Formats: sequence, structure tokens, C-alpha cells
Amino acid sequence: MADGDFDYIRDLVRDQSALTLEAGKEYLVESRLEPLARRQGFPSYQRLVASLRIEPLGDLHRRVVEAMTNNETSFFRDARVYKMMAKSILPALLAERSVERSLTIWCAACSTGQEPYSIAMLLHEQFPSLCGWNVRIIASDMSRDVLARAQAGCYSQFEISRGLPANLLVKYFAQHGAVWEIRPDIRRMVEFHEINLIRPWQGLSNPHCILMRNVLIYFDMETKKEILERAGRLLAPRGYLLLGGAETTTNLDESFEPVSHEGAVCFQQRRTSIPSRLQRHDSV
Repeated sequence: MADGDFDYIRDLVRDQSALTLEAGKEYLVESRLEPLARRQGFPSYQRLVASLRIEPLGDLHRRVVEAMTNNETSFFRDARVYKMMAKSILPALLAERSVERSLTIWCAACSTGQEPYSIAMLLHEQFPSLCGWNVRIIASDMSRDVLARAQAGCYSQFEISRGLPANLLVKYFAQHGAVWEIRPDIRRMVEFHEINLIRPWQGLSNPHCILMRNVLIYFDMETKKEILERAGRLLAPRGYLLLGGAETTTNLDESFEPVSHEGAVCFQQRRTSIPSRLQRHDSV
């Protein structure tokens, strides 16, 4: 890939999403642009890039940026996180919100929807007391294509086989040929929004728990700090933030304190007068 083309794509992706394409990723850019170019009617990715350079910023540029994002996800990814939610975070939130009887969870960068649907199944399975509550599971991503897939709630055999317990597959999915479709009542538990994390966050109202897992690793230090600061301001008081296993708020945003449960770690807004229901984890 010509250096000029790579530099153009790297700058475009950085400006529109804050994602960083490091030197040496030319092969990745080529592999993702070539099929997009064919779908858009260009004979090669070079011709696609040439068109991008002369056209006003628009839908084609958005598609290129979205093609560079990593949409890796699976059902119940990192079982320890879901165990912590089931055993500690959600019981704490339900106890604290028993009067208001409302609960909001935001799954940021949800990709094709496995994470928010996993949470919906978890709530349906283990928290029948939520019947009658106002529960919102908000799922967002910057890619319209993956959001459309998530809203459809249809998955391949390969996607189903990654992390989804057999009993939940039987209970919550219907098979149509090679496709598995999630049950309509579970799909209706999730609302989807197009949100770019470096743009204004529309449609959100003080969630009690934010899942922003395996996202910050793609941003530079200043962008990480900005996103964490915005998440802290958005969260309801003493809300919880769940990041990926290799991500932390330590030395980035001191408004959070790390807390743990049986090997899993999340981050909670620092205490004012309400004690944490999770064990303090000072070594993170």
C-alpha cells in the first residue's frame, strides 16, 4: 500500500473515530478496503482511496472508517464479568434502587449485539424481581452495519457456539436453517443507538452501569482520559464501569475506584456517603 494512501486513511480514521492505526498496519487496511471497494463498485482499493480524496466527507468515508473498526465479540465474553454482575453488581443496584424501581445499563461499542443480549438473558434468568421495573438496556455502536445486524438478532452457528450455554440456546433462540434468531421478547429488552464515542452521546440518561469493554485499548492516552471523564460525569452516583481485562482507570481518571469479585474487576465512582457493596481492590 502506498505510504500516501495509508497516511490518508490513518488520518481519516483518527479524525472520525479517534482510533489509531499504527505504522505496519498497511496489510490490515488493504484487507479491509479491498472487499469494501468491490462492494462499492470500484475496481480496486486504490481507486476507492482516490475517490475519497476528492469527494466531500460523506457516507463512503463513514463506511471506510467503520471497516477499520474491530467488531470482535461473543456471548457471555469473560464469564467472570457476568458472574460479578449476577452476584454483586446487580444485587447491589437492585437493593439501592428498590424505591425508584428503575435500572439503566449502557453497552458501549456493542458490535453485533451479543453483549447486550447476554445481559438481557441474564436479567431474565436470574432477576425475576425486575418484573414491573423500568429497565433499559441501551446498546450503541458507531457502525450502522453492525447495529443493523444486532437489531435483527440473528446469528450464525459459529457465533452461537462462542460462549452461549446450550440451555440458553434452547430457551432463547429459534433455528431457521443455518441462522439462529433470538426470542422477540429478549430482543425487545434492548434499544440500539448509533453513538460515536468521540462525538456527543445522545439518548443516554445517567446509566447505573456502563460496559465499555475492550474499547479503550484502541485509543491514545488523551482520548482514553476524555472518554473516562465523560463516562464518570454520565454515570448515576456510585455507578459502575466495566472495562476489558487489559483496561483500567488507574492513572487515567481518579474519580473511579477499582473493586473486585472472585477475580473480576470493575470500577465504581468513589465513595461519598454510600458504602460499596463490593470488595475494594487496591492493587489494580
